[in-house]
This record gives sequence, C-alpha cells and structure tokens, in this order.
Amino acid sequence: MNYPTIEDAVGRTPLVQLQRIGAAEHAARGTVVLAKLEGNNPAGSVKDRAALWMIRGAQARGEIKPGDTLIEATSGNTGIALAMAAAVMGYRMVLIMPEDLSVERAQTMKAYGAELILTPRSGGMEYARDLADKMVAQGKGRVLDQFANADNPRSHYESTGPELWEQTGGRVTHFVSAMGTTGTIMGVGRFLKEKNPKVRIVGAQPAEGARIPGIRKWPEAYQPRIYDPAGVDEWVPVLQDDAEEMARRMAREEGIFGGISSGGAAWVAQQVAAREAGATIVFVVCDRGDRYLSTGVFPA
Repeated sequence: MNYPTIEDAVGRTPLVQLQRIGAAEHAARGTVVLAKLEGNNPAGSVKDRAALWMIRGAQARGEIKPGDTLIEATSGNTGIALAMAAAVMGYRMVLIMPEDLSVERAQTMKAYGAELILTPRSGGMEYARDLADKMVAQGKGRVLDQFANADNPRSHYESTGPELWEQTGGRVTHFVSAMGTTGTIMGVGRFLKEKNPKVRIVGAQPAEGARIPGIRKWPEAYQPRIYDPAGVDEWVPVLQDDAEEMARRMAREEGIFGGISSGGAAWVAQQVAAREAGATIVFVVCDRGDRYLSTGVFPA
C-alpha cells in the first residue's frame, strides 16, 4: 500500500465561515465572509505551497539536485516552508533575514535544519535580498528567488485557486489577500479571473508607517518580478493597530488563531463586506498566531 508523505499533506486546507465578527450585519445583506486556513499546512503557512513548487520545479528543470545548497532571503514563512521542503527533499538550506524576526520563526527554521544569517534591521528585506545575490555570485549556493520565480504564483494557480473555486461552488465574488511576495494574490487571482472575470481581487497593503510581518509595499527597484498590478483590482491600506486588533479578535471571537498579516487581510475583508450585498468574500489566513507570541501582539 502507498501511504502519503508529508509533501502530500500540503494544500487542501479548510475554508470556514466567520460566525461572529460582522456576521449578523453581513447575513442581513446576503453576504458571507470565508477564511482559508493556510496555517493547517504541515509547516504552518500558505508558503508551503510555493516552497514545494519552487524546489520541485527547479529539480525538474535540472537546475538543482539533492545535496545542493539553496539560499533564500525571507522574512519568515517562506523560510520555514523552504526549510521543511529542503529537509524532506535532501537540500542544505541557508536563510537570510532581518534580525527583528520573531524568536519562534527563527527557532522553527533551525528545527528543520536550516542555517540562518541575520541582517541589520535597518536594512530591511532589501538588504537581505542583496546579500543573497552576493552569496550566489560568490558560488555559495543557488537562489530560488521567490520574488521572481514563476513557480511561486503557479503553486496558487494550480492548487489554492482551484480549491477556493471548488469549496465555494464557484460562488466566490471577492478574493482578499495580504501582499508580500504577491505569489498568492497573483496565482489565485489569475485562476479566479479565468473562471469568472467579475471576481474582484483585493490586496491588503501596509498603511504609511505600518510594519506588519508578511505585508509589504516594495520600493520600485525591489518590486517582485512576479507581480503584475493589472492582476489586482483594488489595494486597501491597513494600519498596524487594525491588523493586530483584528488578529486578536479572530482568535478571541472566531477561534481562528492567525498571524498579524492574517489580521490585516481579515480587516480588509470586513471593509469589503460592509459595502457589498450578496457577496461571497474569501480571505487568506496565511499562517498561525503561535508564530508571533514573543512579539507581544497577543495577551501574555
């Protein structure tokens, strides 16, 4: 008998209806808000999909082989997902990220056997990405480059998008996602638009001064190459306080313990729901809240 492996457990995550936050008001207008629970993936986030597709894709093209060293600049979830996938598929993983990532995320990456290089907080992800490129130029490994790798959005075009279409019976009218590397919103958006061009794709972006893990507004020179603004219908700025408070409310009122960017996406989904009638709004809970306990966002 063939039993599934850990790779087979990536994807097919639950889609659940919010029962308390805004639910009565939305129901009165025939609108429903649904959460896609990506924290249920084996390494705990939506990035498990992209990590698996990127390693498999590079391997299939003959660009990498087990035993090689992979290098990636990542602020957290992609690093954890890549560390898990690399462990399973036989690669050495070097992860580069700003020093202000949460303790839990750093420890999780190390638990999967990855090597960590921390860069100055002041340099942000831009510095980390530049260092990754420099290490590759020095022959220290291969970069999968989630920001420019077509396998990233492809993972969502081939898995997350079809799952959402099937789980909503084709009723989805709005898709809300936090925007970081933009793989999720690009891949899901493309799939849903092909199924129904009227589906609205809504991106959550940080408001001026907000520093929300997993939500970024990139300077022009560092804009992910996989990102096409034409694939997003609307951008909604999210304040740090709104994202954090919604993350706390989601846990307290809905029993959904997601991270801070998930709180941001949930907050945007509520804004959309407040103005729509007869809508089926899906947002992504991209990871789990226990990854952020040391940040002080959740009550001690």
